[in-house]
Amino acid sequence: MYLVNSPFWLQWLYPSLTWHKSRKEKRIYLTFDDGPIPVVTPFVLNTLKKYDAKATFFCIGDNVAKHPDVFQQILADGHSIGNHTYNHLNGWKTSDRFYIDNIQKCYELLKCNLFRPPYGKIKRSQISYIKSQQPNLNIIMWDVLSGDFDPDITAEKCLNNVIKHAQNGSVIVFHDSVKAYPRLEFILPNILELLTNKGYSFCCL
Repeated sequence: MYLVNSPFWLQWLYPSLTWHKSRKEKRIYLTFDDGPIPVVTPFVLNTLKKYDAKATFFCIGDNVAKHPDVFQQILADGHSIGNHTYNHLNGWKTSDRFYIDNIQKCYELLKCNLFRPPYGKIKRSQISYIKSQQPNLNIIMWDVLSGDFDPDITAEKCLNNVIKHAQNGSVIVFHDSVKAYPRLEFILPNILELLTNKGYSFCCL
């Protein structure tokens, strides 16, 4: 069970987290979680390049260590990166100390000021500790979840999830993962085409 569109009350409960950007400008913020990996991440990069689109990749530290060449291509193509923990940890199921240490381990590889909790699950105590220790670290959530990770829905449904809810300043979640690839391969070029035709530009966070 997941919410495609982050409701206002959830954003109100966690005001220190970034859910979307300015609604004044016709910009979309595409984000990709769980990479970098061969095949899928290069597909994303090549597709973005066709539309002169920039995005933000929330990287798992272990994948960066395993696939440094793919990670370097993300940087070379001018995209931004974010911390997604070293081992894709669920904050709700992880002790604060272990969770924070895992974020730090990933930070030592990436040296970036963006963080997204895997599954969007993070305790208030973990948020407080992160904010106290790294005040410049921006915790990024989203206002549109494509659902590309869900094998029980069609690619067309994922596409509709995004097109229906995307608006100025939306932060949209995709996944450059093997699990998401069957849907991502269809929806990403279509989303870029449709939103480009609506006058949107695609920017890094």
